[in-house]
Amino acid sequence: MGKTQALRDGLDAVLAVALGASCAACGELLEHPSHGPVCGVCWRSIAALPPATFQVSAALDRAQAIGLHDGPLRSVIHSIKYDGRRSLATRIAAIMRERCQWVLDGADIAVPVPLHASRRRERGFNQALDLARGLGLPVSRSLRRVRMTESQTGLSGPDRRRNVRGAFAPSRLRSRRTPVHGRVVVLVDDVSTTGATLEACAGVLRAIGAAEVRAITAARVVSSQP
Repeated sequence: MGKTQALRDGLDAVLAVALGASCAACGELLEHPSHGPVCGVCWRSIAALPPATFQVSAALDRAQAIGLHDGPLRSVIHSIKYDGRRSLATRIAAIMRERCQWVLDGADIAVPVPLHASRRRERGFNQALDLARGLGLPVSRSLRRVRMTESQTGLSGPDRRRNVRGAFAPSRLRSRRTPVHGRVVVLVDDVSTTGATLEACAGVLRAIGAAEVRAITAARVVSSQP
C-alpha cells in the first residue's frame, strides 16, 4: 500500500468516527467519507439502460438516460436538487459520459433545460446546468423558461404536454445567429418521464436553427400513464 493511500485510509477512519456521516442514498454509515456523500455500493448498484431506451418524439433524434429513476439513483438526484449536494452532479455527469456515448458522439453543444427565474432563486442553482457542465461539451444557455408551470408529478402524458406548452423560449441574445444554429445539440436534464419538457425545449431549439436535437438525462421514469 502506498503512503498516499495509507494517509487517505487513515483520514477516512478518523472522519468515519468523528462525523458518523451516512450515505445520501442508502443511509448506511460511510466507510470512506472523503470519497463523497454516496457509498461505493450505491454507485455500483445503478444499473445501466441500453441505448434507444426511449424515443420521446419526432423533435428528438436520440434520447438516453443512465438508469431508471429508482433506488440509489433517485436518492442521488433528490440529494442534488433538494439537499444542495451539487458535487454529486459531477459524478452523475461522468456516468453520463460513460454510458450515453450514443447521444454524445458527434454532438457540438450542450443546452440545459432551464428553471424559471423564481425557482432558480429559490433553489440557488440549476441542476441541469451542473450536469451539462460535466459532459465535456461547450455549454449554451440558449433557452429560458418564460412561464412558471405546476409540478409535472402526478400529471398524465397529455396534461404534462399542456403544462409545458409555451413555457420555453430562446434566450435573449445580442447576435441574430444563435449558438445552436446548424449544430447538433444535446438537451440536458435530471429526469424524464413522458418527455414532455424535452419535447417542448427541442421544438424551440429547432425553431432557432439547431440541425439536430438529442437529449440526455440522469434518470428515466417508467410510467404506466400514457
